[in-house]
Amino acid sequence: MAQAPEQTAPALGKDLLGLEELSRGQILSILDTAERFKEISVRPVKKVPALRNRTIVNAFFENSTRTRVSFEFAEKRMGADTVSISTSGSSVQKGETLVDTARNLEAMGIDMVVIRHSSSGSARFLAERIPSNVINAGDGKHEHPTQGLLDLLTIRDHRGRIEGLKVCIVGDVLHSRVARSNIHGLKRLGAQVAVCGPATLLPAAVAELGVTVFRRIEEAIEWADVLNVLRLQLERMKSGFIPSLREYNRVFGVTRARVEAGPRDLLILHPGPMNRGVEIDSDVADGPHSVILQQVTNGVAVRMAVLYLLSGGRAEQAEAVKQGGDP
Repeated sequence: MAQAPEQTAPALGKDLLGLEELSRGQILSILDTAERFKEISVRPVKKVPALRNRTIVNAFFENSTRTRVSFEFAEKRMGADTVSISTSGSSVQKGETLVDTARNLEAMGIDMVVIRHSSSGSARFLAERIPSNVINAGDGKHEHPTQGLLDLLTIRDHRGRIEGLKVCIVGDVLHSRVARSNIHGLKRLGAQVAVCGPATLLPAAVAELGVTVFRRIEEAIEWADVLNVLRLQLERMKSGFIPSLREYNRVFGVTRARVEAGPRDLLILHPGPMNRGVEIDSDVADGPHSVILQQVTNGVAVRMAVLYLLSGGRAEQAEAVKQGGDP
């Protein structure tokens, strides 16, 4: 009997701008590729030649530590040449536009741009104007797709699936691009999604995203299998969103007592950086329910997978690439 042909995973296209526009198959392709690439980061030789001779520019026009460092690790482990620029010390401070900056870099022969910017839509704006691959590392309040993907991978690692799980996103949903990527990705993979937080920190039409809304953290914990706890983005708040940090913790904080009172073994995520003692208490962040450090580890593997797939690599060849072969 003839052997069935190997199924080819769906291609990602030129850019990764958000999870809203990805299919279920594309998301699973990234997660499965990342799963294979995890081993690279823990072995003695942490490099493969998958992106050899590729030049990647990390254009971070907004402050970042975890995301920037995670992308840099991913790029170096895939064998790419990297250049990092930021608003501070760049020509952007002198009035140069985003497109002018990118086109000047392209003239130097780059292949990819990883962009983080405070304006929603900046990644798409750039992607439509340059031929290089563009990866959105966070744009305003829009999306943060690689964070959403690493959250999905972490949940799947611990629960074995996404479909059918109940996941509640807690906290400052209004200002969170992580929340939007999580909602799109989780729903695409069949999870039930809810949000919980003060009315002032939830978008006015949040229910139109197809999520359940909880007004009390105790109700959310009783319902959920997974909590993804968001940071209060105090830098984006002027005044009037919450009475005080102490009051927020009293009413919506994820505390040990609340977690232990829940009916099931919760999985707790946080995209970082954490405001300890505000949205999450230290004994929860460092406790047995927390998978926060694994999120950081998974972030490198997910970004390796995205870089590899956007460069033309195929998910079904990832195993050979992991062993040190060419893509």
